Amino acid sequence: MLIDFFFTLKDARIPVTIKEFLTLLEAMQKNVIGASMDEFYYLARLTLVKDEAHFDKFDRAFALYFKGVNAAFETNGAIPLDWLVQRMRRELSEEQKAQLEKFGYDKLMDRLAELLKEQKERHEGGSKWIGTGGTSPFGHGGTNPEGVRIGGKGGNRTAVKVWEARAYKDYDGGREIGTRNIKVALRRLRKFARQGAEDELALDATIRATANNAGFLDIKMRPERKNNIKVLMLFDVGGTMDDHIERTEELFSAAKSEFKNMEFFYFHNCVYDHLWKNNRRRHAERFPTWDILRKYPPDTKLIFVGDATMSPYEVLQPGGSVEYNNEEAGSAWLARFTAAFPKFAWLNPEPEGVWQYRQSVAIIGQLMNGRMFPLTMDGLERAMRTLSK
Repeated sequence: MLIDFFFTLKDARIPVTIKEFLTLLEAMQKNVIGASMDEFYYLARLTLVKDEAHFDKFDRAFALYFKGVNAAFETNGAIPLDWLVQRMRRELSEEQKAQLEKFGYDKLMDRLAELLKEQKERHEGGSKWIGTGGTSPFGHGGTNPEGVRIGGKGGNRTAVKVWEARAYKDYDGGREIGTRNIKVALRRLRKFARQGAEDELALDATIRATANNAGFLDIKMRPERKNNIKVLMLFDVGGTMDDHIERTEELFSAAKSEFKNMEFFYFHNCVYDHLWKNNRRRHAERFPTWDILRKYPPDTKLIFVGDATMSPYEVLQPGGSVEYNNEEAGSAWLARFTAAFPKFAWLNPEPEGVWQYRQSVAIIGQLMNGRMFPLTMDGLERAMRTLSK
């Protein structure tokens, strides 16, 4: 049975391995969980899924294999029919009791499949369709001694099965992302090194040294393991970027948390001969772009964040800036940045489907050698893979 479940996960493109599957079987053999579908779900997810980004795929594959329903009761425990009948006698009128038809489980599932094909709209009340507040065996918020709860919160908690919504939809690769999701993707860009003071116990080295010292304790220390990646992020601010403030702030917050060696600067529409770090003092506190190009080492990862939406003249022509008379075109400065930092990418918060309708996006995409990615989970992961190569 569980071998087919394993292949269902593989078909869903979840990177599960034989070793992880054997770990799941060993845990079940040792009775780590009881006879509960809920407990099996959490155990399976714990042992088989290594990356939070795959939680949504796992939920869908789990629902597909187990026919989309979770057992509301343990499989080895039958629900006394007398208990159901007595309860319903307290809650239904005589007329309602006569109208309700008891289904066996197989017939209940067959009838549900029929209704899913027939029903075309939302329904509330009644005794036939899938809906809310009625006496149909299907839906939620209503009354029936046996049935399937579909969505929402149960009313009388008498469902034979529970059909619940997935818990991790936000990890879908095409969805807009939040701070936690961004951190998951940014972790792909890591280069660990041990530098600085030796303030961490080196357990393996301590064991070897102690064994070589005839059993006398010989403690070995080592520097803490830290992410050694250096990141330079340049954020477009103002104008059309005001529509993307929330997601840009989420990206900024997640990046500051994940990368200890991170610097950032702001620009408007395109980079020119100066950048800034404080938008309120942007005219008083400017940083020459040449200084920034020379300050950071070539192995720094360069990330532009902007919607690339502007007049093409702002990119291609001297004096094209909407704010001042720039002596050199923005394209010249973009070329200098990509030459100084070979590992670069551009993150665009605009939906990828609209890029083709904006000439400036196409121009900057070419200047970036095609390294422009949408600010979605999938786009962010692709950008991190590009920067890691």
